[in-house]
Amino acid sequence: MLSSATLDANTPAREPLSNMTPRIRPLPVERITPANTALLIIDMERDFVDEGAPCEMPGAHRLVPVINSLIEWARRYQLPIIFTHEMHRPDRSDYGIELEFEPLHCLEGTRGCELASGLLVEASDYRIIAKRRYDCFLGTDLDLLLRCKRVENLVCCGVSTNICVMSTVLTARNMDYRVVLPSDTTAGSSAAHYEAALLCMSDVFAYITTSATVTQLWGQPSCVVRGP
Repeated sequence: MLSSATLDANTPAREPLSNMTPRIRPLPVERITPANTALLIIDMERDFVDEGAPCEMPGAHRLVPVINSLIEWARRYQLPIIFTHEMHRPDRSDYGIELEFEPLHCLEGTRGCELASGLLVEASDYRIIAKRRYDCFLGTDLDLLLRCKRVENLVCCGVSTNICVMSTVLTARNMDYRVVLPSDTTAGSSAAHYEAALLCMSDVFAYITTSATVTQLWGQPSCVVRGP
């Protein structure tokens, strides 16, 4: 059996835990166009956003104006705008082991599944409902929608950074979607979880940026040609 001294000697030096700055890469702007990009707004529901909600993400309610700036930008360029809803059956049959880690939340037919007040939602926006797991792709038709819309790039935002957002970003990257994540449009379970999640995603899974950088892409809107 290896002693702790041997393990310490053979273990590569680690960065101090206080160094949680994510890696910032320049956006590959030549590959990100209005015709191949969509905006994905993850689980901005009352049970995660409202103050005092069962799974409130600290500061999530302050994201609404910033996410609205992305929505307005996406509308100008005719990007698909997709809202996801975590949602569970009232008999709790689809939670699996989730309730071992979190309190009861997002039951079908309750206000907790509703989108947060103030979000600029329109009838033409897409909804991914009955999302039973953290990952927005798992058991939903999100990938089918994106493929039909010829989407290659996903601008992701919402909650929570370290759970549903990160789960979705990792799957998106493994399915060869290019992910752009404005760090000021997401909130985590805590500041530490938020920072750790951004650090992990910035390695090989997402381009970490800001909403201001995203909304300055492309200049003035022009005609955008998409699939049906």
